[in-house]
Amino acid sequence: MKDVKLSRWLIAGISAASLVATVSAFAQAQVDTAKSTVTATSKQMNVPVDGKFKKFTATLDFDPAKPTAGNASINIDTSSYDLGDDSYNKQAQDKDWFDVAHFPNATFASTSIAPAGGNKYNVAGKLTIKGKSQNVTVPVTVTQQGATQTFDGALPIKRTQFDVGSGEWKDTSVVADEVVIKFHLVAVKK
Repeated sequence: MKDVKLSRWLIAGISAASLVATVSAFAQAQVDTAKSTVTATSKQMNVPVDGKFKKFTATLDFDPAKPTAGNASINIDTSSYDLGDDSYNKQAQDKDWFDVAHFPNATFASTSIAPAGGNKYNVAGKLTIKGKSQNVTVPVTVTQQGATQTFDGALPIKRTQFDVGSGEWKDTSVVADEVVIKFHLVAVKK
């Protein structure tokens, strides 16, 4: 039963990495990680499981008046993935999941930001997890209050495209291939 729960949490964490990366693309600001959350929801045997990354850094540049001039990059420490249990966290670091010994970071680098109406934007870029890269586009809603900007969104990805959940965990009938990353990032203008 522990392995079943672990794999659900791991898949959620993979998505979290890509989500944090793309959401961070919006503010010439410092992301307040204490106020920000990034979760990834996966399903194992049709039961949803959430997990989150605790350590990441981001370089952000976003002006809502000139969104297409914005850019972002993020670096996520894959060993910081937290499932709420030390034994699950250790398994998440193994080669079948994040393989942190060989791939200690997941990254995202934006290639474009496009307005999508109102306070919504589509952020395109390259997501790299476990040495595998994919082009992704993340829909993000930006809310500004004073010097604080918040970025909310969700991004579905396929875990198998990043070789997350290899070996016995590659079977998508047990652990679903789709993972949905949800994020709420709080940034304060410099």
